[in-house]
Amino acid sequence: MKKQQLATLILRVVFGLMFLIHGIAKFQGGISNTVGYFEFLGLPGSLAYAIAIIELVGGALLVVGLGTRVISGLFAVIMLGAIFSAKLSFGLLGDGVSAGYELELVYLAIGIYFVLVNPINLSLDEKLAQKNK
Repeated sequence: MKKQQLATLILRVVFGLMFLIHGIAKFQGGISNTVGYFEFLGLPGSLAYAIAIIELVGGALLVVGLGTRVISGLFAVIMLGAIFSAKLSFGLLGDGVSAGYELELVYLAIGIYFVLVNPINLSLDEKLAQKNK
């Protein structure tokens, strides 16, 4: 395995773990809190369930490398939504009380990266691609 492949593997696993943990936290903290926050932002409360499930299931799938491009694309869209619906008014670095959108911007960039990059070693995506050849 080349250094770039190893670095991409590490990035994919950590990226997936972060979303998996965020999805778990949404359910453990009581999804009703997230539903209420979405409604406060003017978004449908039911969207909180969809986001939490995508984070939970998508994060786990990214860890094993299955559906990497699709899941990463969904995560990128979610980050765009988070930036424009919840974080933009706080600025890039926040307002001293609330966090800004710097983390969401990094996650957006990583999501775009995985949409564009080829499947790598140690992923189910790669194994499936090899099987179909």
